[in-house]
Amino acid sequence: MCGISGIVLPPGRRVDTAILAEMMRCLHHRGPDDRGWLSMSGAEVRTGHIGEEAPPGEAILVSRRLAIIDLTEDGWQPMSSADGRYHMVYNGEVYNYVELRAELEELGWAFHSRSDTEVVLAAMATWGPPALSRFVGMFAFAFLDTRDRKLTLVRDFFGIKPLYYASWRGGLAFASEIKALLGLPGLQRQINPQPLYHYLRFGLTDHEDQTLISSVRQLPPAHYAVIDLDRPGQPFRPIRYWSLEPALRTDLSFEEAAAKLRDMFLENIRLHLRSDVPIGAAFSGGIDSSAVVTSMRHLMGAKLDIHCFSYIAEGPEITEESWIDLVGARAGVQVHKVKPTPQELLADLDELIANQDEPFRSTSVYAQSRVFRLARETGIKVTLDGQGADEILGGYSHYAAARLASCIRRGRWGEAISLAQSARHLADTPSMRMLYQAGGFILPTQMHAFARRLVGADLVPKWMNAHWFEDRNVSTAAVPLPRARNVFKGALRASVEKTSLPSLLRYEDRNSMAHSVESRVPFLTPQLVQFCLSLPDSYLIARDGTSKAVFRKAMRGIVPDGVLDRRDKIGFETPERAWMTALQAWVGQTISSQPASAVPALDRVGMRTVWTDVLSGRKSFDSSIWRWVNLIRWAELNEVRFDA
Repeated sequence: MCGISGIVLPPGRRVDTAILAEMMRCLHHRGPDDRGWLSMSGAEVRTGHIGEEAPPGEAILVSRRLAIIDLTEDGWQPMSSADGRYHMVYNGEVYNYVELRAELEELGWAFHSRSDTEVVLAAMATWGPPALSRFVGMFAFAFLDTRDRKLTLVRDFFGIKPLYYASWRGGLAFASEIKALLGLPGLQRQINPQPLYHYLRFGLTDHEDQTLISSVRQLPPAHYAVIDLDRPGQPFRPIRYWSLEPALRTDLSFEEAAAKLRDMFLENIRLHLRSDVPIGAAFSGGIDSSAVVTSMRHLMGAKLDIHCFSYIAEGPEITEESWIDLVGARAGVQVHKVKPTPQELLADLDELIANQDEPFRSTSVYAQSRVFRLARETGIKVTLDGQGADEILGGYSHYAAARLASCIRRGRWGEAISLAQSARHLADTPSMRMLYQAGGFILPTQMHAFARRLVGADLVPKWMNAHWFEDRNVSTAAVPLPRARNVFKGALRASVEKTSLPSLLRYEDRNSMAHSVESRVPFLTPQLVQFCLSLPDSYLIARDGTSKAVFRKAMRGIVPDGVLDRRDKIGFETPERAWMTALQAWVGQTISSQPASAVPALDRVGMRTVWTDVLSGRKSFDSSIWRWVNLIRWAELNEVRFDA
């Protein structure tokens, strides 16, 4: 696991060593165990590590290493091939490196380390980009071919690991985090209006290659890009190397599908336990994280000392502490708990904003950050968790609405009636809300604006400056809902690729790496995701509305029955209304401040009116209030400009 960055300039130009040092400093938290560099000038390549000063070069690669596999100097980066042709800086873990190494050894490769980094280098040197489809893991890396003078940038299947880039001085700069690029002299910090609208109105981030900074983009998941070192400033088009194309499986009964899913999931857990440092788990008490923790114990037995880290919410309606205690006792794990307060959120806010790079949609990100801080304080460098399971197994309540819409669109009325009736028995899915959501999936796009007006859901609320967005030709429309005949599978796929998972993965990567912890997500392998999305709809959400039906069946005998029989879903939720109310003086000061006036996309009068109505009880609380204050402080800290 690492933080990586680099700069490639046209031949004859050189990167100043002070810039290189600043990029290393910005990524220190991602890899405190080692720092390495590569400098290339013409055909000459030099590499070095801590304490060795890098000479200026036209191509510079930088690595900050968090040592997880092969803790010796043999695992240091940049990693180079024996013949000196190939070099790489790499962030991530490829868990099937043992099997790939054996295959490459049969082809004649001799390895000098026990690291997965060297295996990835050899695989790319042997097979080129087709090697990517062989990997099981999370990764973002830069692969340099000095003979062909090409630099290949790569990002994993789901975007678990980040990779950003920007044009700079006629060349290209890239990094694991935006902050390492913002330090480049002359790089503009201009707001990107369209992503800003999506964030403010819908809390949507990370759903495309654009960022909130116009000059910075991200390499999309499951893509690679090839940079010509002789023309590094030339525009390039990322190339997709994998896509989610599940074919419907009708050859498996429900029981057979559950048995296969159980085998696939346990194999994923087994691979994700490969490490040379202690492994723990981020544990919420829900079905997914409980499955991870109990499967770790199921596979490894008593020999594995498991430490789990849990956020405990205040308030009986959102806490999952009883489930955490139940599973912790049953699995024989040591549970470490954290109960953050609103005052602690305020004290840590600037650091949290700096860690995240871009604004985030709710205060649950802070709770997650405290979980990873607790893991670091306990001495754990690797954790597993259940991220991604909801998106591939239909875990959120709005997926039940999408499933209902699918049944209606396909004329399956008996199943539709059963699903609609089931909403009465689900604590977090009121019947009318489910019907409204299903209607949104079914209604023609041109009727959405009318429907939103009926329920009072303005696309440009009064706390937004409509004229500012109009002047910049921003599309103030909702993100299109899936229009496929199978609405349910379309919604799942959109969540994986666009709307939900990308932002959750960004939050998790920044929160974990801010505390030098590697977070692993065993639900997110291409094989498992393809399989889940290929199953009949009723295997995921049953006729009676039970979510994750096939996974509940698969985990019987491993996860306690009480957890598997839960019909409620709390999620990783903070008491955001209570927190904002406790901090009302700060909220009021923030939305009335001079920094707020420097964010013309927001209407200060409109914000104050909404906030006053929320405090008085005339209006219900929603997370847009958090998005205002988060944006205002982020823009101030990063000196973001809104004047273009």
